[in-house]
Amino acid sequence: MKPTSAVRGALRTTAAGLKAFWEFVRRSFSYSLQVRIVVLTVVLTSVAIFGVGTYMSQQISRGLFDTRLKSLSSQAGTVVSELRSVAPADGQAVTQETLSAQLSSIYNRTTGSVYALSLVPKDPNSAFSTISVGMDSSAESLPAMPVSDDLEEAISQAPTDDMLYQSVSLPADSGPGLLITQELTIPGAGQFQLYYLGDLREQQGTLDFVQRSMLVAALVLVVLVGAVAWIVTRLVVTPVRTGAEVARLIADGDLDERMPVHGNDEIAVLGESFNDMADTLQHQIQQMERLSVLQRQFVSDVSHELRTPLATIRAAADLIYDARDDLDPVTARSAELLNSQAERFDNLLSDLLEISRYDAGAAALVAKPVDVCAIVTSVVENVSMVADQMSTHIVVHAPSSPVMAEIDRVRITRIIRNLVVNAIEHGEGKPIDVYVASNAEAVAVSVRDHGVGMNEEQVEHVFDRFWRADPARKRTLGGSGLGLAISLEDAHLHNGWLQVWGNPGEGSCFRLTIPRRPDQEITSSPLPLPPRDAQIRGAALVAGPLSSDGSVRIQTGSIPIVVETEPEESEEPPETPPSAEARTTADTPQEGRG
Repeated sequence: MKPTSAVRGALRTTAAGLKAFWEFVRRSFSYSLQVRIVVLTVVLTSVAIFGVGTYMSQQISRGLFDTRLKSLSSQAGTVVSELRSVAPADGQAVTQETLSAQLSSIYNRTTGSVYALSLVPKDPNSAFSTISVGMDSSAESLPAMPVSDDLEEAISQAPTDDMLYQSVSLPADSGPGLLITQELTIPGAGQFQLYYLGDLREQQGTLDFVQRSMLVAALVLVVLVGAVAWIVTRLVVTPVRTGAEVARLIADGDLDERMPVHGNDEIAVLGESFNDMADTLQHQIQQMERLSVLQRQFVSDVSHELRTPLATIRAAADLIYDARDDLDPVTARSAELLNSQAERFDNLLSDLLEISRYDAGAAALVAKPVDVCAIVTSVVENVSMVADQMSTHIVVHAPSSPVMAEIDRVRITRIIRNLVVNAIEHGEGKPIDVYVASNAEAVAVSVRDHGVGMNEEQVEHVFDRFWRADPARKRTLGGSGLGLAISLEDAHLHNGWLQVWGNPGEGSCFRLTIPRRPDQEITSSPLPLPPRDAQIRGAALVAGPLSSDGSVRIQTGSIPIVVETEPEESEEPPETPPSAEARTTADTPQEGRG
């Protein structure tokens, strides 16, 4: 393996490790209230301690510097006074040796407070040369005195006898220092510039000690604050986490779960209140379950018990109906009405029994491979006579090849028959289009009418039991009021969708989408909803399942509502061969709209 490949592999491993660590930190911060509180507490505490520590460090540093400046300024003033008092011996002039001896004597007396002294003549043509103590007195000694350009400019502009100072670094960066300078006149020698270099290493050591102590104290304080925050938040978060887990178990159906209560503090009061609420909910839920069971049992028992007298009534009604030709017109009409209402009563009992099976969870799916196109054709043929009576033209748009899916043929036939009969009932004699299409995961059937249509409120409630869009409207084809509710349950039993779009004056469109296999999830439908020919102005409401074709969903009333914001982008139905028409005798219809 090449070295470059090994380095790249190591970099990738390191990057993956850092990414995993960052993801762990992010998830911990996002999903743990305790971690979030502790982190924020430690961060805010660190910021506060850093601010206070910085302020205290600056104040201590300034105090140490000011104290040392006063001390060194006083000593520099004493040196200036001594140098000014130097007098010629025996009437002779002051010599280089005299000044050097005097400066050395001063330096020796102030050892420990002064780092170096330097006396520089102001006149370049002076007979005196630079005198330095505390450093080499050679020609190279003057550059060793750290005199900056700013200080030299200030010296040239400062009045005589003014004392100037500047913070500097000692030669060879051995530590911080303070350079004090003043111009003075020595009798018999002329004007000189005195440089007094003080040592601040002791003060710097004191400041470093204080800062180290403050840093250690800050670290200990941050750790203690973090530990306290962790303990305090744990005392609060642990009961909250326990309550959340208990609430989840209750939501999953374990109604006997309760929060443990310890002590008499606010958390204990919260736990008691939560448990009281859980007891009340459990009582109400159990009561509602008992009532629901009794209601379902009542509907089922009544439906079964009515079967026997209904069979007798049906037999008598059929006998009278068969002999209606021998009766007078009024009695014959009564016989026809009796027969039709007895038949409607029989259908209503069948629907009640079917809906009670769904409520009891006893509905079973018998799935077999079936051609959906054949079901659609058969349904259209069966209702063709009813369509002819209503002057309604039914057009089937289906592919020429079979559209196979594993479905319960009886239930899917019932759904399609209900949708087609519903379209005939409300289509006002206008043509009805039935579309069949499929993709890799689903099969869809759309029934499109161009009748009265539905407004938003009607779209919301169209699948409710015993609900009618217009109670005053005559129910031409009869129906129990449970057909669409049963159709919706049949679709859900197949793990599919039953959706509807409607607009007043533009008709409506019911779309059934079922997976090719009952255990398969569907994410999109092969047919668009709203339909391709719909005139959409603004948003379109579509009633259907919680998951739809990527549309924005809201919850309204008792059923989910889908807001199609961009219907013009709906998937176009696949091209189909020429339409087929079928007209045969219709079965007794099960349902009008609602």
